[in-house]
Amino acid sequence: MKKQVLFCTLAWLASQAFAQLATVTGPDSRLKVNFNLQKGTPVYAVTYDGKTILEDSPLGFVSNIGDFSKNMSFVGQKTQKISKTYTQDRIKRSVVNYTANELVLTFQNADKTPLDIVFRVSNNDVAFRYEIPKSGEPGSIVIREEKTGFDFPSSTTTFLCPQSDAMIGWKRTKPSYEEEYTADAPMNVRSQYGHGYTFPCLFRIGDDGWALVSETGVDGKYCASHLSDATPDGRYTIAFPLPEENNGNGTSAPGLALPGKTPWRTLTVGNSLKPIVETTVPWDVVEPRFETEHTYRFGRGTWSWILWQDGSINYDDQIRYIDLAHAMGYEYVLIDNWWNTNIGRERMEELIKYARSKNVSLFLWYSSSGYWNDIEQGPTNLMDDPIARKREMKWLQKVGVKGIKVDFFGGDKQETMRLYEAILSDADDHELMVIFHGCTLPRGWERMYPNYVGSEAVLASENLIFNQHFDDNEAFNACLHPFIRNTVGSMEFGGTFLNKRYNRTNDGGTIRRTTDVFQLATAVLFQNPIQNFALAPNNLTDAPKVALDFMKQVPTTWDETVFIDGYPGKYVVLARRHGNRWYIAGINARKEPLKLTLNLPMLNSEETVSFYSDGKQNVPQLSEQTIKSPESVQVTIQPEGGAIWVTK
Repeated sequence: MKKQVLFCTLAWLASQAFAQLATVTGPDSRLKVNFNLQKGTPVYAVTYDGKTILEDSPLGFVSNIGDFSKNMSFVGQKTQKISKTYTQDRIKRSVVNYTANELVLTFQNADKTPLDIVFRVSNNDVAFRYEIPKSGEPGSIVIREEKTGFDFPSSTTTFLCPQSDAMIGWKRTKPSYEEEYTADAPMNVRSQYGHGYTFPCLFRIGDDGWALVSETGVDGKYCASHLSDATPDGRYTIAFPLPEENNGNGTSAPGLALPGKTPWRTLTVGNSLKPIVETTVPWDVVEPRFETEHTYRFGRGTWSWILWQDGSINYDDQIRYIDLAHAMGYEYVLIDNWWNTNIGRERMEELIKYARSKNVSLFLWYSSSGYWNDIEQGPTNLMDDPIARKREMKWLQKVGVKGIKVDFFGGDKQETMRLYEAILSDADDHELMVIFHGCTLPRGWERMYPNYVGSEAVLASENLIFNQHFDDNEAFNACLHPFIRNTVGSMEFGGTFLNKRYNRTNDGGTIRRTTDVFQLATAVLFQNPIQNFALAPNNLTDAPKVALDFMKQVPTTWDETVFIDGYPGKYVVLARRHGNRWYIAGINARKEPLKLTLNLPMLNSEETVSFYSDGKQNVPQLSEQTIKSPESVQVTIQPEGGAIWVTK
């Protein structure tokens, strides 16, 4: 009898140890997050339409004021509905309606110190973060390690970009989110450098499940994070920057004043890639960090450096590029590194006046500078020093420069996040827009900072100049970005080449493998509110007129984005709307023609649209196409080629 009572007691305790604490679903109830405590460790699991997306995955962290990952006890919960509409002029949609269910779980650790874990669940997105209240002393916290995990089923394959070693690459400037992706890889393969993977991270779960993991809301109050390598059973965890980043300066462990909040970790899921491509969760759960009194104008630009390189940063060549921008009707020219010595400040003021006479404005390049790399390109030692930075920005505003491109950051530590935010804040005070290059992934920054207009954080166009390998793989990489990197933030790629060869005279250097229509399509597929296209003055006479005419009209901001079809690394078809006009663009990474039957619901039966395609010898062709049935539009996209439909 005693044994029976003991057995029942143990069974009851075991059931309590794994008892479900709470469940929260999206508004349509298809996405579900379950919570429980497993021997004092809070865990969560995610399903979509009953299909397992995440198995039991740990939550919590270890800090200098206590361990919040084990020996936790449940205190209580509260729920509310989140519903808001906001406008945003620099992302994939201009008006966003966000509806989610919020669940706040309150725990306390072995020392009775409280912790809130906040989950917001919309129809296809999960966002969660830790909120640490202030309960007496101390008034601050250092988070030494996060235990936050993502445990995928064993059938999962991955589309990931490895986190680089620190202090390697050009002038010791990595990590800069410019490594190469692998597609459809198993989870048990170690990352290239052994440090895990940069956000965002795409996973295919079985035959019909997809998940994208990332983070948003990172500012100067935390570091940027990434995913670790997977354990043998498929569990990834949040990893902090390497201690060696930024030349060893600054701590890897972030610190918070209390009460404090960590960034949001996000998970976007679905039975297809549509929710992945169309998600707005990076902006849904953040708010503007400050208001601006300025109105910023977005648009298109040119830049000499991408094809003509360092030698073009001189007064005469920049005149030629300003004239090119004027001829194309573009708003901007970006003048890259060494302008301070090769042109000088006095002649730069003359150049700015000349550009203004052509209705063109300038962006100027700066090194992020300082003690964390070996960069020599100037101007240096201006953006890292708050006194010098304000003095420089005052001059930029006075002479009429409209924006800056700041390069070579090389780290994800909290100290570096503070620098990003300080540059953005000071720049807004002086009516300057900011592009980041050689940098981290933007994490909700389009909504958080009114003058932020894009980040590289990808294996971008400059690599096509440096090595033929990247040209040979251009189509593959271009068919990844709309599903991964560009779906969570603006991507300053600097592409759309009309040169066949990548040098100043269009007759040497690396060789472009993709067609002209492929290049035109990327102007639609790659989203950034200021696009610095890789056109050159010679294109005014040696590029097809149909291509130039398209590049004169293509917008850079969008009111709506709709995923049509595709598979990462193979092909993609995407529709974007600007005002009343739709642009539907597709590219093919394969070595053989791709025949598709597409459902294009934004078109009408018997509607006539402009159709761009690859003709004989891949010469771009423009024709009129009447849509008979929008539900079954047939197209053949040539190898490493493209197709574009534009409504009237």
